[in-house]
This record gives sequence, structure tokens and C-alpha cells, in this order.
Amino acid sequence: MLGVLNTDEARRMARGLDLDLVEVNPKAMPPVCKIMDFGKFKYEEKKRQADARKRQTQIALKEIKMRPKTDDHDLDFKTKHVRRFLEEGNKVKLTVRFRGREITHPETAQRQIDAIISAVDDLATVETSARLEGRTMTAILAPRVKPQPPRPPESE
Repeated sequence: MLGVLNTDEARRMARGLDLDLVEVNPKAMPPVCKIMDFGKFKYEEKKRQADARKRQTQIALKEIKMRPKTDDHDLDFKTKHVRRFLEEGNKVKLTVRFRGREITHPETAQRQIDAIISAVDDLATVETSARLEGRTMTAILAPRVKPQPPRPPESE
């Protein structure tokens, strides 16, 4: 902290240290400047942004489609797919599509969705419970949040 300096004097000090005079807050009165290696600052900022992008997770919504007459063996296969999607960290939308007179028995679709939800209960939380929308019954599952270990503090 150097205090209020004349611009020419601040430039001279920065040149003497072989650094740059960087304006941090131009709207302040007087404007706030900092003596630093600007190239190094930009490089570290770019590295921090790249690291933040790398740690960011993309969550996709995967859809599993069924019919009320889907067989038990096929449901087992679809349950395995649901487990895999949840382990990858994706949300899963379970969809049961009705055709013709199948709509008169929505409880069969409800049983199918409940069976899948109970099979993946250790991996998923129900984000949207099963509900009938037109000729489609849907439910959305989200992966359970795993507690992440604390990161070590960054050294300055």
C-alpha cells in the first residue's frame, strides 16, 4: 500500500521494478492502480478459468421409454441402464407411453415406474414423482449427491 501518488511517479516506480502499472478501479476517486506483472496475472487468470471449467459438471437428462406391456426381463435391462446413467451423474426421465386402450390401466405403468425407482433407490432421489400427462406417464430421477472431500487451500 503506497497511498496516493502522482501518475508519473507511479509509472517510474513500476518501471524501476520492471513491472506494469495496472488500473484496477478507474471509477474511484482517485483511480486505483496496482504495480504487478500483467502478463503473469493474465496467465494465472486464464489457468484459474480453465481449472473452473474442468471442475464444472454437465448433467444430462437421459430418457428411458417403456410401454405398459413391457416384459419383466426388458424392465430389468432398462433398470440396468438407469443405474448406469445415475452412476455417471445424469438425471433419468422414465417414460411410459400408452397406446389405444392401454390408457384405461394406468396402474400398470405406475407399478413399472415404482419397481424401477425401488431398484435404484440407493443411487437416486425422485425429483418428480410419476404423473400422467395425456397418454404419457413420466417420472424424473436425480442422482444422490455424494459428499465431496474438502479441497486443500490454494497456496499464494
